[in-house]
Amino acid sequence: MRERLSTLALVAAGGAAVAALAMLAPDGASGADHTDSPNASAEPSADIGDFYAWMSGDGSDVNMIITVNPFAGAATQFPTSTQYVFHTNSRPAFGMAVAETNDVVCQFYDVNAIECWVLDNDGNVAAYVEGDPSNPSGLTNAAGNLRVYAGVRNDPFFFELGGFAATGTLVRGAAGSLTFDMGNCPQLDMATSNAVVSTLTTNDGDGTSAPEDDLAGTNVLALVVQIDESLVNTGGDIVGAWAATHAAP
Repeated sequence: MRERLSTLALVAAGGAAVAALAMLAPDGASGADHTDSPNASAEPSADIGDFYAWMSGDGSDVNMIITVNPFAGAATQFPTSTQYVFHTNSRPAFGMAVAETNDVVCQFYDVNAIECWVLDNDGNVAAYVEGDPSNPSGLTNAAGNLRVYAGVRNDPFFFELGGFAATGTLVRGAAGSLTFDMGNCPQLDMATSNAVVSTLTTNDGDGTSAPEDDLAGTNVLALVVQIDESLVNTGGDIVGAWAATHAAP
């Protein structure tokens, strides 16, 4: 596995409109990864930039997106060497054990052709689609319960790079004097807290100028799936989702 991004809990209440969308943070998870580690940068097609998941307005479908290859060129294509997986699990209620897992596995077998399988809790194929996913309206299977799009898109992630770097410098400078609570969280006085927030949320950390999106105009490869809710909530209406990339078998 090359990268795993933040887990999302989706409340999918029996076809009703989405009731909640909550962000959970598993060990080792992060909100975004834009070529900030050597191993990830070495394989751009497996380097996840962001993962998104949400319910359709009527609650009938789950939409999920993996973006990879930060700073992709306009002609960059998905390779056949990487496998992309949307993992999901489901349970009857928050706090209960996971009842079932269902995964969407996608792999290109040609630069313009993809295969995607929905695997149920027992590893059986519950849905399948294959073909050219480049049409923005998506490639849909015969049953109409799985749709896929893949292609170059503008990077949707907003990132103030200068402010982030300045904040890192500020935090490193203050690290030696920090104390930590029982949860291992640093205890900051108000002045230090305000300085961190100001540095992080202003252009180049200058404390006054509005932040700028340093990823504006850059591209990523986006893999988008829309899947019928009934294929992922087989263990209950609380559905968790996360993404991973692997070397293709």
